[in-house]
Amino acid sequence: MPELPDVTVYIEALERRIVGHTLERAQIASLFLLRTAQPPIGSVDGHKVVALRRIGKRIAIGFDNDHWLVFHLMIAGRLHWKTKSVKPNGRRVLAAFDFGPGDVTSREARPGTLTLTEAGSQKRASLHLVASEAALAKLDPGGIDVFTAAPEKFAAVLTKENHTLKRALTDPRSFSGIGNAYSDEIFHHAKLSPIALTQRLEPDEIQRLYNSTREILTHWTQKLRADAGDGFPEKVTALREGMAVHGRYKQPCPVCGTKVQRIRYASNETNYCPRCQTGGKLLADRALSRLLREDWPKSIDDLEDVFVRAAAKQ
Repeated sequence: MPELPDVTVYIEALERRIVGHTLERAQIASLFLLRTAQPPIGSVDGHKVVALRRIGKRIAIGFDNDHWLVFHLMIAGRLHWKTKSVKPNGRRVLAAFDFGPGDVTSREARPGTLTLTEAGSQKRASLHLVASEAALAKLDPGGIDVFTAAPEKFAAVLTKENHTLKRALTDPRSFSGIGNAYSDEIFHHAKLSPIALTQRLEPDEIQRLYNSTREILTHWTQKLRADAGDGFPEKVTALREGMAVHGRYKQPCPVCGTKVQRIRYASNETNYCPRCQTGGKLLADRALSRLLREDWPKSIDDLEDVFVRAAAKQ
């Protein structure tokens, strides 16, 4: 799922292309995409884009009639920019928005089309059209922006309830724009276990988490911005080269060389380094720990013994 760095770079690319330009036609080909009936989607046709805004993990496009198109890409939704008109088919290309040339000389003169695609059969991406700033505010889950929040505010939100760090940092009602991928990177950078309980953290650990959250999100925003350059960000993915632990199960930790481990739950997984983050302790993977029961290794040393025994049997 695109998170704060990805959404920020999407917005910057769209600002260069559509602010000051008129939406000539919005085409919605998926019955599942548009989640609002009023105002009708045609009410933004013929209106000029005046603003873009990030609302958590959502992208909001504002028009001169105070209407807002709000995209939530979820896991498999992606935006693309085309220099010619595209007709959405409702299968992979769910929607297309044709923009005409603007009256601002610093903008690109040639019009283009913004398309929304979604891979796979589970259509979870959503589009809302709202008719005021007040209606837009209702779509905001309410999480704080870690770049504008003081350390004291960050600590207060983090410890308001006693949850695991993973749950707390990825809760959109607490923190804005942070999801599964970048939280893994943040915890690794802060040398904290993803299942540490928030109300049991020491003050220096909370400060470390605050610093790491800002540093990791800044680093990846700058990197994605540099990768996109003047182009449109087409390679938006949760698995990126250069990540320390996310998506790197069984690969060596770049800090200590220990094999990255994971906790799997539902369709997600949390990746971590047992030496850097959990004092050498392996966190129980629900599926494997149920299968192995008492044979589940409790430390990285025990895990190495499992590998040695398995190799000896081959």
